[in-house]
Amino acid sequence: MIGKAELLEAIAGKNRGLLASKTDKTAILAAVTQLEGRNPTPRPLEAQDLLDGNWRLLYTTSQELLNLDGFPLVQLGQIYQCVRTSDTKIYNIAELSGIPYLEGVVSVCASFEPVSQCRVNVSFERSIIGLQSFLSYSSANDFIEQIEAGKRFPAIDFPINRDNQQGWLEITYLDDDLRIGRGNQGSLFVLTKK
Repeated sequence: MIGKAELLEAIAGKNRGLLASKTDKTAILAAVTQLEGRNPTPRPLEAQDLLDGNWRLLYTTSQELLNLDGFPLVQLGQIYQCVRTSDTKIYNIAELSGIPYLEGVVSVCASFEPVSQCRVNVSFERSIIGLQSFLSYSSANDFIEQIEAGKRFPAIDFPINRDNQQGWLEITYLDDDLRIGRGNQGSLFVLTKK
């Protein structure tokens, strides 16, 4: 029986999925499926103390995220999904590195609405793209505080038409430091609490 340690070992060195071969992906999916079958938190949306916080992405099949690594002279850094259950908000933040002093951030802010004990509908509301130096970016937490305070940034900062940009996320496994989720586009996400 595959457990959490085996899943973490399977995704180690795969650079969030960028370096995963077809065989790796099959093994990771099998490990995820077994772990999901033993989810210690079958009602994750009721476990706000576990769900709330900053989560760092360990592995994904989301091409939308992995394609951020495809820009010339840019490397994908850490990716965070920060959940604020009291405000029903999710902040996705991807750090980009490459040329010194030109490190960037791609962020999407969304609200969510629970529709079952483990699934939320997500409405994307705002996107912010810019250089970390122009955004005064130091950490995901600090950046979120600025967003929540209503700050407008000297970057590409624009609202998203909520009617056209919706999806869902199902939390299929949740414990003290590991979360697994599946999205409406068939994407898999494995995250660890920061």
